[in-house]
Amino acid sequence: MNEPVTSPVAVVGPGAIGGLLAAMLQRSGHDVVLVAREATARHLDAHGIDVVTDLFGSWHADLPARTDVPAGARVLITVKADGVAWAGNLLRDAAPSEAIALLNGVEHMSGLRAAAPGVVVHGGAFLGQTRRTGSTSDTAPLQVRHFFDLLKVVVSDDAAGLGLVGDLAAAGADVSAGGSEPRVLWTKLRSLAALHVLTCLHDAGIGGALDRDPALTAGVLSELAAVTSAEGVPTTPADIETTLRGFPPATVGSLHADLAAGSEGELDPIVGAVVRAGARHGIGTPTLTDAIDRLRGLVGAARP
Repeated sequence: MNEPVTSPVAVVGPGAIGGLLAAMLQRSGHDVVLVAREATARHLDAHGIDVVTDLFGSWHADLPARTDVPAGARVLITVKADGVAWAGNLLRDAAPSEAIALLNGVEHMSGLRAAAPGVVVHGGAFLGQTRRTGSTSDTAPLQVRHFFDLLKVVVSDDAAGLGLVGDLAAAGADVSAGGSEPRVLWTKLRSLAALHVLTCLHDAGIGGALDRDPALTAGVLSELAAVTSAEGVPTTPADIETTLRGFPPATVGSLHADLAAGSEGELDPIVGAVVRAGARHGIGTPTLTDAIDRLRGLVGAARP
């Protein structure tokens, strides 16, 4: 059972996911602080976040922001892959009472634990399409946009009793326990990698992208299923396809916006991580390897 707790919730990395969950937790009555690098923290502290969702409506969240984690806080880590070492150092110095990482991929957990030895960090997964827009160089609030009605948080069984997990559920997230940590992370990664590859290569939502090039889809899903199974999470291509067809048809990977903005985003921590895992197991991933090269060629390219 999740016991009532009073320690603050610190959200490290208040991008789209972190900003959304922080605003939801604050709206449900929790003491929440955003933790960001100096310029972002200063802007958020002064101007807050405008939240726009298809599921819960819209509101403005005035959230305090700082550059360190309060000692003993309960922590959500929602940084991108390039912020793992920074976040780990903050955890080490704060000795949090609870810590859940909701990052994409699987390789980040070893980095967090190496940077913060002695801190128990649980890996989880966020499912939903979000985007943060705006600039810290002006005086307007940053905007977090959540699309459609998918907003799920999956944690490992050993994290299910944390107070923070109960708080997320009470705030409106669809929260569940999904087995071991590797199962939780790989179950998300197998679908996320396919979502990124197919929607970005076809410049289309997943509903259309799945059927645009059947040979490409088959290659992507079969390679992802083989690597995920080798990692201890038995998977068939049909399992991944079923998950993808359950998403809102217009869903695209976050990489879609990154490529248009001239960045590789998390292409390597997501798709590259699968290729590296395949190599460790002696599993060839020619379709995914080719997709990475093609996607890198789209960085900053105009799309029709």
